Amino acid sequence: MNLFSLLLNHSLAPGRRHAAPIAALVGLCLGLPPAGDLYAAEQVRVRVGPAAFQVELAQTQEERRRGLMFRRHLPADQGMLFTQPPARAEFWMKNTLIPLDLLYFDAAGTLLQIVPEAQPCRQQDCPTYPSTSTAVGYILEIKGGEAARQAIQVGDPLALIR
Repeated sequence: MNLFSLLLNHSLAPGRRHAAPIAALVGLCLGLPPAGDLYAAEQVRVRVGPAAFQVELAQTQEERRRGLMFRRHLPADQGMLFTQPPARAEFWMKNTLIPLDLLYFDAAGTLLQIVPEAQPCRQQDCPTYPSTSTAVGYILEIKGGEAARQAIQVGDPLALIR
């Protein structure tokens, strides 16, 4: 079973689909901030080579569109994971306030490319950061410089921590 199937099964497991959004909604109604600095309804722990991250799953169209825009802070052990059918990926940093490392993985979860320290962009026309591969299945956004600090390298596997 590939990582995409594991993530899909995780998010569709009985009792899981509505629990996180309901908890988040109750928290917001009570005026509580989201747990930690995470905003998406569903989170999982992943390992990339030697490093582990608590990541938000960008599952809805809105979560994918917004990504990590407008975040003022991202802890070193957190990030956002995007999934897609294998294809070229292209990200930009429009309205992103902090530098990010972009990690592109194939459908098997092998790290293909690292875009280090992609810089925030507040202009109308922002640069894009395309993948060199046409077979990207996962994109992980983490705090800028963290891939180098954690010695993450091309070829490292992406794995779900259970």
